[in-house]
Amino acid sequence: MRIRSGDAVALGPGKVDLLEAVREYGSISAAARSLDMSYRRAWLLIDELNRSLKSPATQSEQGGQAGGGCTLTPVGENIIRLYREVEEEARRSCAKQITELTRLIRS
Repeated sequence: MRIRSGDAVALGPGKVDLLEAVREYGSISAAARSLDMSYRRAWLLIDELNRSLKSPATQSEQGGQAGGGCTLTPVGENIIRLYREVEEEARRSCAKQITELTRLIRS
């Protein structure tokens, strides 16, 4: 599922995966590495997401002696929860169609 805002994808599976990785690793760079993505790409995705929201999904902390970091805001946590609920509901509701589509795919 993707939610568009104008020409941009405001929310989609890649951004939700990235939010989950930020939650797990506490930084955009570590999250990017875990997803085999460049830091720049991850930062641009987070920036695009935050700009498309009424309130940001992440909060970055400046670097320094201990280094910076990135955490999820309550909005970010809520996005993950709601998105995964939609996926699960779609999976349950569309199980028959998904099975039929899967049969069309070469093994």
